[in-house]
Amino acid sequence: MLNKLSAEFFGTFWLVLGGCGSAVIAAAFPAVGIGLLGVALAFGLTVLTMAFAVGRISGGHFNPAVSLGLAIAGRFEFKDLISYWVAQLAGAIFAAAVLYLVASGKADFAAGGFASNGYGDLSPGKYGLTPALVIEIVMTAFFLIIILGASSAAIPAGFAPIPIGLGLTLIHLVSIPVTNTSVNPARSTGVALFAETAALSQLWLFWVAPLIGAALGAIIWKALLGKD
Repeated sequence: MLNKLSAEFFGTFWLVLGGCGSAVIAAAFPAVGIGLLGVALAFGLTVLTMAFAVGRISGGHFNPAVSLGLAIAGRFEFKDLISYWVAQLAGAIFAAAVLYLVASGKADFAAGGFASNGYGDLSPGKYGLTPALVIEIVMTAFFLIIILGASSAAIPAGFAPIPIGLGLTLIHLVSIPVTNTSVNPARSTGVALFAETAALSQLWLFWVAPLIGAALGAIIWKALLGKD
């Protein structure tokens, strides 16, 4: 089990450091900032690269919602759920701490939102609670459907990380303006601890919505899509 939990720790660490790091450090870099498209691609690349690197060890969840969805779909043992969540949260928090240590070395650094998720005044596009809830549920549900389909027996072995990484990129392209895109409670928790906004007070939504979405995605797959 230690090797599985280590894989989840490092996979989630890389997701937060690479994805949130691209937003905090590179997105608005003068003249050559990567912008929304670059941040979306960065999140997809973190999952793609670590799924290839350690997915064979732990299943490559890197996300408490994904672990829950896979358990509901019968692809993961419920008894291992809490230990996976702990490893994922630890990886996310440690990555956020490393990112803060690096980013705060800049002379005019201000943490601000620190790539955290939010709604209302904390939404990049000033979207309210209801659209934030809906987008996070729907996007997480489709993320689970992509994961379950891409990792099914009908797909040639070894290809799953590609559609999963591209799927996460697409999710970010759509939903960054609404919530700054979570679909991952660990990712949301790690950076919220270092934000200078009220991100922690809104963190509940980025646990509740992804978990609901993951459960829905798994149920839809089992009931409608995963049968011959």
